[in-house]
Amino acid sequence: MGSETPIKLPVIDVTNLGLEVNGPKWEAVKSQVHEAVVEYGCFEAIYDKVPLDLLKAMFAAIKELFDLPLQTKRLNVSEKPELGYLGQHPIVPLYERMGIDDANVYEKVDSMTNTWWPKGNPSFSKTIQSYSEQLSELDQIIRKMILESFGVEKYLEEHVNTSNYVLRVYRYESPQNSDPMVGLSAHTDRNIMTILYQNEVEGLEVLTKDGKWIKPSPNSFVVVIGDSLHAWSNGRVYPPFHRVMLTGNVPRYSVGLFSTPKGGNLVKAPEELVDEEHPLLFKPFDPDEFFNFLYTRKCHGDQNPLHTFCGV
Repeated sequence: MGSETPIKLPVIDVTNLGLEVNGPKWEAVKSQVHEAVVEYGCFEAIYDKVPLDLLKAMFAAIKELFDLPLQTKRLNVSEKPELGYLGQHPIVPLYERMGIDDANVYEKVDSMTNTWWPKGNPSFSKTIQSYSEQLSELDQIIRKMILESFGVEKYLEEHVNTSNYVLRVYRYESPQNSDPMVGLSAHTDRNIMTILYQNEVEGLEVLTKDGKWIKPSPNSFVVVIGDSLHAWSNGRVYPPFHRVMLTGNVPRYSVGLFSTPKGGNLVKAPEELVDEEHPLLFKPFDPDEFFNFLYTRKCHGDQNPLHTFCGV
């Protein structure tokens, strides 16, 4: 008996859609996106707005950043715990992470850059901002499709205006062996949507609803639904668990653009998405309060903190 064909994430071509909003291609792609985010909570996007030279520059910039001395990297501090430098944690010893808030705004990126390079590093700032700007456009295309597919596109402007973009960069030290080692344990993302890109060294795995782990293709944009959009959609879209598993002797770098709800703006399901068949799942919540809850002792080990925090 032959072996089963490995399950793969849906691959969706979202190129050249700018002039075709509501045209035949837009409607066809929207249908694919809807099916993917309902069934898998993620998909691989083919998107040509990020040229190869920008991708190469992005990963060169990430390596340049992580090659800085530890005391310099620790200058990446923030009142938001998910943004500051994290490294050498006993639970994930191979993992380092840094975040940049409002990464699609050059002045914000440059201000953060100057904490690492006091004399400035305009090439780094421009690379980070350009990459984030291009992917923020992809994020908004996909969010527009999702809202349209549920008939609630009238909320799109409000949805976009009450969110911002955080860029997180990651470095995983190689485990120096062939046995898989956890680089980052299984979790759901807490934001609206994430667009991940891993370069050369794979490791990302996504859990299906029936408990199978899928490895996305290397060198692809992986779109992942977060808890906040799951709550806003009243459970219509699915936030998948995902993890990073490492092998080999080469460090792994990756980058994620996170669309994140702004604090002070309640995440609340539209009334159109609440009915007898879909009763309300979550009470309205402030995203900052939710993110702060994630770092409390009460949340430690909770596999479904969103339900614990605001489930009905």
